[in-house]
Amino acid sequence: MRSNGTVRRLCPIQRLLVASVLLAGWLARPAPGAEPWWQFRGPHAGHVQQRDLPLRWGGFFDPPLWQVTIPGKGWSSPIVVGDRIWLTTAEHTALDQARAGERLSELPLGARDLVAHASVRLLAVEVDAQSGSLMRQIELFECPQPPPIHSMNSYASPTPTSDGQRLYCHFGALGTAALELASGEVLWKRQFLVDELTGGAASPVLYGDCLYLACDGADEQYVVAVDKLTGQTRWRADRPVISAVDASWRRAFSTPIVLEGADRCQLISMSAQWLMSYNPLDGKPWWQAKVGEGYSAVPTPVAAEGLVFVCTGFPRPELVAVTTTGSGDVTRDGIRWRYSRQVPEIASPIIVGQEIYLASSQGVISCLDMHTGQAHWQHRVGGKFAASPVLADGRLYFTTTAGETTVVAPGREYVELQQNQLYGESYASLAVFENSFLLRTNPLLFRF
Repeated sequence: MRSNGTVRRLCPIQRLLVASVLLAGWLARPAPGAEPWWQFRGPHAGHVQQRDLPLRWGGFFDPPLWQVTIPGKGWSSPIVVGDRIWLTTAEHTALDQARAGERLSELPLGARDLVAHASVRLLAVEVDAQSGSLMRQIELFECPQPPPIHSMNSYASPTPTSDGQRLYCHFGALGTAALELASGEVLWKRQFLVDELTGGAASPVLYGDCLYLACDGADEQYVVAVDKLTGQTRWRADRPVISAVDASWRRAFSTPIVLEGADRCQLISMSAQWLMSYNPLDGKPWWQAKVGEGYSAVPTPVAAEGLVFVCTGFPRPELVAVTTTGSGDVTRDGIRWRYSRQVPEIASPIIVGQEIYLASSQGVISCLDMHTGQAHWQHRVGGKFAASPVLADGRLYFTTTAGETTVVAPGREYVELQQNQLYGESYASLAVFENSFLLRTNPLLFRF
């Protein structure tokens, strides 16, 4: 260290402090060959670049490296920044049965499949990825009398995202917040009020200097871009007109994707009935396609070789292939094919080579030709699929809502490699740290 042209030597204590800082910085870096898992489905739409991930876990001879109890309840998938895991959770206070019944009876949908709570605290949770130790719990919002949610959902279902310095947590209409990772300081908060009816689910997407949110309620439907540093709105784009008599059929919960091309960059987002492509810089549409009459679409689109594939939602989902090179309304000329057998309502598809793979809520895995939509095979595994699959070490991993994971070899014939039995309710998708999987159940987080 130099000051005024002279050399200043550090005392032993100072040298120790400097060494500690350097060591901490080194430990926070990803392992060699590892990629940051900073968002829902990671950086490559569920494709894992790390090697030597486990084929088998959960039995007597294959215990987890660690497991930790996560306070509250949440279905957000874990993300990894350095050697820290981040996820969100919700701690709610129950209503007595009589009061809960009164609140639910006032809703347009009635009490069908919905639950009500007296209040809820929404938190970001930090876990040491090496040891599994619970580090910090940072409260972001406290909501008295939150809207009821679907019994399968949680108040903390959207997966957070990060740019390595900041964490962005989205809780649907209950609020969006950015915090500094090093200090835990909350940098800004926003709230985008739409009537979700059953709770939020779409995860935030970071690209460049903006955070993108899909806000598709029964009352309003739009995509919004906010400055990631300030939270100020950069642009807002309303959805096309959705032809539905029942307002609940105007909702959607699909996480957008960013598709970079040689000629243009596209923010692609599924709403009720319409698949939209926007310019992420200003929100102006590149193209749009009316892909069906469905609602509450949850799966994230996937794209390859000039095509984007989207699931149309309830009540009878279809998988639709749409060209990504058009302009304006491409409904007539841009839709290449449709497929309607055992299409997921919740789990996102995954593309491997020239095939696209699906996992339905009826426990059926399918393999289709990406270019024609022709089915190569379907296999009933059992259970229900809600988590999105991942590809690692040339193997596909499909996890059911009961925490059971089926491992399959990609290809035009069904080849099952392993069944991993880990009993516990699970809607979160697998995440990756170094050469291990992170699996969230209720109320545990495991590292295998």
